[in-house]
Amino acid sequence: MTKLVKSIREVIELCGLKDGMTVSFHHHLRNGDHVLNLVMAEIAELGLKDIFVNASSLFDVHTPLGEHIKNHVVTGIGADYISAGLGRAISRGIMEKPVEFRTHGGRPADMARGSSPVDVAFVAAPTADPMGNCTGKIGKSACGSLGYAFADAMYAKKVVVITDNLVPYPLEGFSISEDFVDYVVQVDAIGDPKGIVSGTTRITRDPVGLVMAETAARVIDASGLLTDGFSFQTGAGGATLAAAKFLKEIMLKKGVKGSFGLGGITAYLVDMLRAGCFERLLDVQCFDLDAVESLRTDPRHQEISAMHYASPVAKSAAVNSLDVVLLGATEIDCDFNVNVHTDSQGSIMGGSGGHSDTAAGAKLSMIIAPMFRARLPIITDRVTCISTPGKDVDVLVTQGGIAVNPRRADLRDRLLDAGLNVVDIRELKEKTERITGTPRALPRGDRVVAKVISRDGDVLDEIYSIPEMK
Repeated sequence: MTKLVKSIREVIELCGLKDGMTVSFHHHLRNGDHVLNLVMAEIAELGLKDIFVNASSLFDVHTPLGEHIKNHVVTGIGADYISAGLGRAISRGIMEKPVEFRTHGGRPADMARGSSPVDVAFVAAPTADPMGNCTGKIGKSACGSLGYAFADAMYAKKVVVITDNLVPYPLEGFSISEDFVDYVVQVDAIGDPKGIVSGTTRITRDPVGLVMAETAARVIDASGLLTDGFSFQTGAGGATLAAAKFLKEIMLKKGVKGSFGLGGITAYLVDMLRAGCFERLLDVQCFDLDAVESLRTDPRHQEISAMHYASPVAKSAAVNSLDVVLLGATEIDCDFNVNVHTDSQGSIMGGSGGHSDTAAGAKLSMIIAPMFRARLPIITDRVTCISTPGKDVDVLVTQGGIAVNPRRADLRDRLLDAGLNVVDIRELKEKTERITGTPRALPRGDRVVAKVISRDGDVLDEIYSIPEMK
């Protein structure tokens, strides 16, 4: 018996894909992914229409989807993150139906609930055997963890593994097992692993960013959470990565031995593991090639699924054991609601990913952001889009002071006792506007171009079209 199929076109036909069905993809190759474009090109050539694309994230490499949307091959998109290349086109109203934004935990939860069904899942696998056992840890396109693809493999009606490194059966150390897989296709290249790394996964050299990062580490130190057994996740932004560097120095100085680092893993967390700051890393996605190497070679560095990471319907999820998470923001309002979906013009350029999942689960959720960018203040009366609700955000760190959510009076007192510069968020907003001026209200179109679905499955907010870009 073999599950090998000669081509992507043939496997699409074998899966019985029809007009109106849903296909899914994972994003572990990030901006180096080739599989989504290869599959969608074949779907278009076959003349299929009205396809819904459920992708854990979409990057600039996926902008060819725009043509498939114009040609009505694709009429619906669900994703946890969409970068600016495709995001701008969506904000201009290229799609008739609103995009469905989920979180990294909400996506597998909705698959498990049955509210987000998938007809055919295409799993980009850096290494696989002929029966479909596969892994991302080895191969010329090694991307590390396949954490986001587990739910697709478990819940899709048909599962296709696409690989550029076919090895004899049985594959040793597989991630996704053959019992979930229907077909296997070998191609020349599933992607470029160098595309895993982007500008957002490098430490900042900006002096303002470094000031904020050092302050963030001091906030953690003063919070009372930095004790043996400490658990931690940092986002992939430059300032949050720098904060991890400063935190490492504090942990080593104090001799604190943390339990685990979590999430999308970078070289900086790998360095903390090797330095003895943590016992384990729990990895749902490798953000750079150092993390890929660590996952392949260090048994303390463990791959986990998106369900294990953050699903609200799982029996337990790692985010609920987090002490501290460091996150970024494009906007934050005076009620501590955070926007990471749109830019300063209201155009889609991101998404929650694990932002709201980790903010909801962690004991201390911290936003690190400058007071302003390009003379536009970061703090507003009401964010353009609520990505993470203010009830789940504890503190904002800027170069001009630290704002603490009023519901966390305990944290505010600890930071004041430590001599940190704690200010009211409205005072920080006024201070910023004295520098930047008060911005004009952002004009909003009359069409809903995206719905932001909370990790619990409810509509949290809506994103509107941009009038000037119609």
